[in-house]
Amino acid sequence: MFDGNHYTDAAHCYTLAASAAREARNPDLWACALTRHAFIGLCGDQRYEETAPLLELARDVARQGDTQLATRHWVAAVQAENFAAIGDFDACKRALDEAEEVHSLSGPVHNGGWLRFDGSRLAEERGTCFAKLRRPDLAENALNAALKDLPPTSRRRGAILADLALLGVQRRDVDQLVSYAIEALNIARQRGSGWVGRKLYGLQMQLEPLKEDRRVRDLIGQISALKFSG
Repeated sequence: MFDGNHYTDAAHCYTLAASAAREARNPDLWACALTRHAFIGLCGDQRYEETAPLLELARDVARQGDTQLATRHWVAAVQAENFAAIGDFDACKRALDEAEEVHSLSGPVHNGGWLRFDGSRLAEERGTCFAKLRRPDLAENALNAALKDLPPTSRRRGAILADLALLGVQRRDVDQLVSYAIEALNIARQRGSGWVGRKLYGLQMQLEPLKEDRRVRDLIGQISALKFSG
C-alpha cells in the first residue's frame, strides 16, 4: 500500500501491526511498525514535524527490545533522515552515529522479514541526509561510496543517482544534474520503482531556478511523464 502511494490504507495496516505488537509485548516488532508508519510522513506526504514524535516513540520502544537486534539502530537511521529534512544538522549527525553502532553487534542482527537493517546501507543513508541538509561536500563522498558495488539496474542505485542529481541542483551544475537524473529516470522506467519515482518527483520540485536551460525543461517533462506502480 505504501509503495503504491495508498497512504491511508498503509497507515491503517501499520496501526494494526503496532497495536498487535504492543499487545504481544514485543517491543522490537512494535518499534518497527511505528517506524514504517513514520515513512508515510517522511517519504510520502512530507510531514516532517509531525513525524518526529512518532519516531521518538519508536526509539523509546526499541530501547526496551532485544539488545542483540538492530532495531534501535534502524530507528536512529530513520530519525537521522527526518532530522535532516527538518534541517537539524547536529541531531542528524548524532542519530547517524548511533545507527553506525550496529556494526558493533555480533551474530544475526535482523530476521530478514520485518527487521532487515544491518548497516550495509548506511553510506547511502548518510549521503541522503547530507543532501537534504544541503551539504554536497559531505554527501557526494558517501553517495559515490555507496554506488560502487550496486548492479546497474538496482532500485537502490536509482535512488542514489537521484540524490547525486540533487547535488547538481544545489551547485547549479546542470551537467551533473542532467547526467545523474537521466540515469535514474532510465532505472525508474525499467523497474517501475515507486521509490525512485518519489525521489525524482522530489528532485523536480527543486528545478525551478534552472528552468532557463533547455535540458532542465526537458528533464522536467520526462519526470512529469514518469509512470510507476511501486
